[in-house]
This record gives sequence, structure tokens and C-alpha cells, in this order.
Amino acid sequence: MGYRLLYNLLIHLGLPLALLALYRPRRGKPGFGARWREHLGCAAPTGQEAPLWIHAVSVGETLAISPLIRALKAERPDLPILLTTTTRTGAEQAARLGDLVMHRYAPLDYPWAVSRFLATFKPRALWVMETELWPNWLAACEARHLPVTIINARLSERSCGRYRRFQGAFDALSRPLGLLLCQHQDDADRFHRLGIGRERLAVTGSIKFDIQFGDEVLSKGRALRQALGRDRPVWIAASTHQGEDEQVLAAFDRVRLTHPSALLILVPRHPERFDRVAELCAPYGCVRRSSGDPIREEDGVYLGDTMGELPSMLAAADVAFMGGSLVGVGGHNLLEPAALGKPCLTGPHYFNFSDITRQLVERGGASVVASRDELGEKVSALLADEHQRRERGEQARAVVLRNQGALARTLSRCLDGLD
Repeated sequence: MGYRLLYNLLIHLGLPLALLALYRPRRGKPGFGARWREHLGCAAPTGQEAPLWIHAVSVGETLAISPLIRALKAERPDLPILLTTTTRTGAEQAARLGDLVMHRYAPLDYPWAVSRFLATFKPRALWVMETELWPNWLAACEARHLPVTIINARLSERSCGRYRRFQGAFDALSRPLGLLLCQHQDDADRFHRLGIGRERLAVTGSIKFDIQFGDEVLSKGRALRQALGRDRPVWIAASTHQGEDEQVLAAFDRVRLTHPSALLILVPRHPERFDRVAELCAPYGCVRRSSGDPIREEDGVYLGDTMGELPSMLAAADVAFMGGSLVGVGGHNLLEPAALGKPCLTGPHYFNFSDITRQLVERGGASVVASRDELGEKVSALLADEHQRRERGEQARAVVLRNQGALARTLSRCLDGLD
């Protein structure tokens, strides 16, 4: 109880900063409009009783949970689903699910906001995508005897060590968790070391491996490649962060020494950075995706400044570098390019996806580059060797296929908890 009192004191003192971080206008960042009140628990009722509450914090988690939602609705078509996200980009991805879900923004972790949300919707259970653990959410669910399941649960050794230093707080935090469906046995073992009983743990694998791209994505990828230049060497740097775009462009300088006609597709992670990155790319000849302008032979950079089109851009490229890894962000998921059969590259800071990255590296489907210079050299080598590109792309896709099946295992265990 003492931990929660201290936690609640701190978060209420920090409420102005939390709201500022969420709502401060930024160039290129979409706002929340009148729906900002939903973050405070003031959300309009859905008109459906006892929905299943599924939470996916942002766009990546929403993308990952979407196949599970579709499979769940095929199994239980009459089950109402309330899908919450915290971010606007997550909400935009949720909208792609259409009538399968009702979307609301998740309440911030203030006791009064969470209580208001639960009183409005009265959900039958909560499923959380990945290890998104909020003390007041979980305490409120426990008080209402609301079953809580964590899907795609993961726990790094570093995070495990941090929780161990505050074991009492973790015990209180984890007590309401009914079931943790872990990505790997190592994750389950770490949770067990923190005191969670084996009866509450299961290893189902990562549902992110069950990624599938339909004909629409592949068709758009082919059309985009045709527009970019069928015979031009094309590589993509996806989900880049501040301080990383300059390194990618420096790597591109090295690529152009051996491939003068090469084209870089650059996709910043955050929309509010689109304009700034466009300025960085201007000396290379930059065409923005949102402009609809045709790309010319002298243009060197195609800036992906739209939302939801990354898969088709990955499909159009020969080589894929995943950002957030040349800076200390922790990297981003390599599974999308791997599933599309692309040779993958990542920087040294990939700790958020260490297991997936290790599997791809061990099987030859991905390589880790230590610097911008090494990135340029590796891209140049792959663009020069079609056989190596094809072989590494096939190895990457094989890793994805070998790990599939988690979605069916996860759905089976989750449905057991609903019945």
C-alpha cells in the first residue's frame, strides 16, 4: 500500500507534465481533438454490455494484436471488443479494424480516471498487449475481480534486475495478473524468479511472428517499385529517430560511391519530425510520399511521410535497415521486412528485440552494423550481390515461418480464461 501511495503522489505532482507531453502541439503531430477527455476516463459509452477490454499502447502493438482480434471475432463473432490505445497513431491503426472493435483512448493511470473508465464500460476481462503494467489499472481490476491476461509478455534481464530491487512493489503490481503468456521460456523464467507461480505462466511464443501480408500490400509494393525505378538499387531506413537520420544519410553517401543511382526510402518514426527530416534530405533531391509527385532520376531520397504505408515501402526495397538502433532507443521489430523476404540490417542498440534479432542473425537473415560507416558498407555489398540478397531474404523469411503458430496458442489460452 505504501508503494501505491508514493506512486500516486508522484504521478499527481507530475500530472501537468504528463498532459503537456501528450497534448503539446508539434508540427506534423496529429492532435486528439475533443477526445482528449478520454485520457481522463471521460469516454462515451459504447452501448454494448460487458465488452472484452484489449489494450495496445501504440501503433506497433495495435498492428501486432490485430490478427488476434480478427481470429477472436471469427471464433466469437458476438463478443463485443473495446480496444484502447494511448497514442493517436495507435488509434489510426485501430480504425483499420472497422466494426470488429470499438475504440477509445485508454485512461491515464490515475485512480479516479481508471475508476470512471471501468464504471462506464464494465468490461468482463482485460487483455494487455506486451508488458504494459500500470499499478492503478491493475489494482482497480483486482478490486472488481476483473481477470487480467498479459499477451506477448516479455521481460529482459535488465528489467528483471530492476524489479528485484523493488520486490515488494513488484509483488503488489503483479498480484492481479491471472495469466502471463510469455514470448519465450527465458521470459517465463524471469517472471518466475520474481515470484510469479508457474501456474500463472505459459510460453506461447510471439504473435508478432504470425504476421501475414495480403495481396494488397504486395501489389502496392510492386507498383511503388515501378514508380521508383525498377532498375535502381533501392534500400530503406525505417522507423528512424532523432539523431539517426543524419547517420543514415552519411551511410547513403558511402552507398552512392559504388551505386550512384541508388535510392534511399527514409521513413521517420514520428510524424512531427517529417518536416525536419525533409530539410535534411533536400540536398539529395527529396520527394515526399504525401506530395504525390513523381520521382525523378536525379532524386536520391523518397521520404515516407504518411502513416500505415510502411509495409508496401518495405516490399518495394531491396535491403531494409530498421532504425532506433544506431541511437540508444532499443531498435524496432525486424519481423516485417523479414516476413517480406528482405535482408535485414540493424544497429548495435537492438535490446528491445534482442531475441528476434539474435534468431535472424544466427540464421543469416539479418546483420548487426556497429556504425554509420559499416551500415553504408553493408548496404553497398548487398546491393551489389543479388544472389546474397535473395539468400539472406529467404533465410529471414524462414525464421518467421518457423516461429509461427503463437497466435493459435495464444487465442486458445485466452479463450479458456473467458469461458
